[in-house]
Amino acid sequence: MDFLTDWLTNWLKELLIGGIMGNLEGLFDTVNTQVGEIAAQVGTTPAAWHAGGVFSLIRQLSETVILPIAGMVLTFVATYELIQMLLEKNNMHEVDVANLYKWMFKTACAILILSNTFNIVMAVFDVSQSVIAQAGGLIQGSTDVSADMLAELETSLEAMDLGGPLLGGCGCSLRSLASR
Repeated sequence: MDFLTDWLTNWLKELLIGGIMGNLEGLFDTVNTQVGEIAAQVGTTPAAWHAGGVFSLIRQLSETVILPIAGMVLTFVATYELIQMLLEKNNMHEVDVANLYKWMFKTACAILILSNTFNIVMAVFDVSQSVIAQAGGLIQGSTDVSADMLAELETSLEAMDLGGPLLGGCGCSLRSLASR
C-alpha cells in the first residue's frame, strides 16, 4: 500500500510542480510583454498618437478659441490692476514709477506664458513620455525571470511536501489520508 501512496504522492507532486512552473513561465512573459505595451501606449505623445485628426483639432481650438478668450481675460485683469494701482496712490499725485515697471513686467510675463501655453503643455507631455519610457524599461528589466531562477524555484518546490505548501496550505497530505 505504501508503494501506491508514494507513487500517487509523487505523481501529484510532479503535476503540481509542472502546473506551477508552466503558469509562472507564462505569467512573467505575459507581464513583461504587457508592461512594454502599456509603457509604449501611455508614453505616446498626443502629436504621435493621432497627429492628423484629434491633435490638430485641439491645437486649432487652442489657438483660435481658448487663446483669444484668455487674452481678453488677461486684458481685463491687467487693466483692472493698473487702475487700482493708480487710484491707490491718491489719483496719480504720488505715482511710483517702480510700480508701473512692476506692472509692465507682470503683464509681459503673462502675455509670454499665455502665447506659449500650448508649447508648455506639449513640453509637459514630452517630459512625461520620457519618464514613462524609462520607468517601463526599468520595470521590464527588473521583472525578467531567467532560466536559472526558474530552475532554482523548481528545486525548492521539489523539496516541499505535498500537503502544505504545494496544495496551498490545506494542512492535509495524502499519506495522512491513506493512514485513516
